[in-house]
Amino acid sequence: MAEHLLVDAQGPLLRVTIHRPEKRNALSRAVLNELAEVFTEQAAAPQWKVVVLTGAGDKSFAAGGDLRDLAQVRSEEQATAMSHEARRALEAVSRFPVPVIAALNGDAIGGGAELAVACDFILAPPTSRIGFIQGKLNITTAWGGGARLLNRLPAPLALRLLTRSELLDAHAAQRIGLIDQVAADGQTLEQCVEQFTKPMLAQAPQVLRGFKALALSHADGLSKAELAEIETRHLVATWTHDDHWEAADKILNTRKSP
Repeated sequence: MAEHLLVDAQGPLLRVTIHRPEKRNALSRAVLNELAEVFTEQAAAPQWKVVVLTGAGDKSFAAGGDLRDLAQVRSEEQATAMSHEARRALEAVSRFPVPVIAALNGDAIGGGAELAVACDFILAPPTSRIGFIQGKLNITTAWGGGARLLNRLPAPLALRLLTRSELLDAHAAQRIGLIDQVAADGQTLEQCVEQFTKPMLAQAPQVLRGFKALALSHADGLSKAELAEIETRHLVATWTHDDHWEAADKILNTRKSP
């Protein structure tokens, strides 16, 4: 059972909340291990359509790594092990078989920003900030977030954010494509998430899994032929599924109506 995470099923939506508000949801090695375990375990459940990853409170999504915990990591061997273990957690998030949304209830800083870009989409209220500020600690990105940022943004822009340790407000991050949607005036983060996920939740789970598999394969750099094979495989699976014929029959029956 996760000690630092709240896991809540809301129909076909799975909500995972980092619950360390007193530590600004800092990412200790224990928290990262729990993230790896929860996302790996839940990946096998066929009912999920969307996952929302957020933090407790309204100050921080995740205020980077837990410096008190990570202060114990001193040697090259320990630093390598820490990086590999944390990467396992963020890979479990990134490779989850349906879309994962980072709902920034507050700031995503350092390792918190790395966790945010491991998700497929990032949503935030105007008051949230995001920044890869690892350079201020005289370190580089630790958990794969730098590489993901370079995939998410044009390389010169990503490099600028990294080398200047820029901390962006939500609207500035949205303008460059780092954040996908900012809550409108008078709209809560929950309402923003609900609005964003509504079209996804209307899809069949096997369709969402097919699209996510294609996106992951593209990110992995698979060849054109390999992508075509993956796309065809999921098309066949969804085309022959009862959900497809039910939807098609509804359209055909509507057109036959006088």
